[in-house]
Amino acid sequence: MTRTLSSYLSGRWQAGSGRAAALHNPSTGAVVAQTSTQGLDLGEALRYARTTGGPALRALTFPQRGGLLLAMADALHAHREELCELAALNGGNTRGDAKFDIDGATGTLAYYGKLGGTLGDRGFFVDGESEQLARNPRYIGQHLRVPKHGVAVHINAFNFPGWGFGEKAAVALLAGVPLLCKPATSTALVTVRMFEILVEAGVAPAGALSLLAGSAGDLLDHLDPQDALAFTGSADTGAMLRGRPDLLRKGVAVNVEADSLNAAVLGPDAEPGTDLFDLFVREVARDMTQKAGQKCTAIRRVLVPTALLPAVREALRAEVARIVVGDPSLSEVRMGPLATASQLAD
Repeated sequence: MTRTLSSYLSGRWQAGSGRAAALHNPSTGAVVAQTSTQGLDLGEALRYARTTGGPALRALTFPQRGGLLLAMADALHAHREELCELAALNGGNTRGDAKFDIDGATGTLAYYGKLGGTLGDRGFFVDGESEQLARNPRYIGQHLRVPKHGVAVHINAFNFPGWGFGEKAAVALLAGVPLLCKPATSTALVTVRMFEILVEAGVAPAGALSLLAGSAGDLLDHLDPQDALAFTGSADTGAMLRGRPDLLRKGVAVNVEADSLNAAVLGPDAEPGTDLFDLFVREVARDMTQKAGQKCTAIRRVLVPTALLPAVREALRAEVARIVVGDPSLSEVRMGPLATASQLAD
């Protein structure tokens, strides 16, 4: 039976109406879930986060916010195996790839949770030293970093539905700002389950965590000057978001992590048979096959001295030939399918 996903907005789970988008098992093509955001009041969801989640988080000190992140990490880690299975079902991840994503999420939450304990028993950050601004020694200036009175809206990519959520959530919550997470619809099953776990555990104040499972709809129309938008995805979409007239007019902070162009470069002194040559071949093969190459850090160019090209080609061919490709639920498989049909077409 196909599961219908809900969004967590205004402190409650809500299902959209109308035509639903389908989430697939990329190994078989079977529909594993469906979701819609039609009819959801996204303006009210943002207002609830600002007026309920914001004050609750700002009332906490850095160590208390850090404790919140540690509790989130613990709650999610307790469901690690279940989340890994969902990553295989809806993302085509092997067990190793799934752990890479899920452990990345919990590890990042835990890191920032521990960092919160080192920032002092307060809810704001002192930036630099104070400066005397006039002859009168009582006239001084001091920069303070304080939480925005808005919402951190996170539009995340399809390839890391766990880690993408965790890394952005950690910095927003530690800063005392509630978040609204909008994962890529195609692989949202992992993120939705993460939110279910966190809501059931009751680790965050009301309004601190919101989830939009499906199309963004008119979400961006409701952003205010105190809100911030963080997008991970294509450069074209990032450019469109940066140039939206309404966001520019309101001064909404927009941060974009877009297409990368990474290279692996072999120096002329790395002769075949050396440890460095063997390491290069292994790392190139791993980047080509981990997450089926669907990583922002994956290499897209391999630069090799002409004289070493035949040796590298043969060594890399042999290394990649050992990788078994197929259904990630099978123990012998080391690389699963691409996550979506559109990825395959690209």
